[in-house]
Amino acid sequence: QVQLVESGGGLVQAGGSLRLSCAASGIIFRINAMGWYRQAPGKQRELVATITSGGTNYTESVKGRFTISRDNAKNTVYLQMSSLKPEDTAVYYCYADGVRYYSTSGVRLGDFWGQGTQVTVSS
Repeated sequence: QVQLVESGGGLVQAGGSLRLSCAASGIIFRINAMGWYRQAPGKQRELVATITSGGTNYTESVKGRFTISRDNAKNTVYLQMSSLKPEDTAVYYCYADGVRYYSTSGVRLGDFWGQGTQVTVSS
């Protein structure tokens, strides 16, 4: 099986920075895309950033402030968040899709989510 474990959330003042990490564990042969969603209280989950071999994409509200990167050797994705605003407050979830991995039933293909990490930006 595959697990995604996030770290790096916390409380920061507006204008500050945080770096989120998400490591995928298991016997993994390949991951297509990795990225981050977030969900604020009372709001729908929104896609923040994605990264594939073809490049990166960001939601408009974080362009120029957030940077997504990936270490394929470690199956880890990062989200460097700068110039944080109170409206960035949310639970941040990482995901990995198109994961080809080994399980007890053979080689499988699946999508996986992390458990979420809270980011709180105070004004």
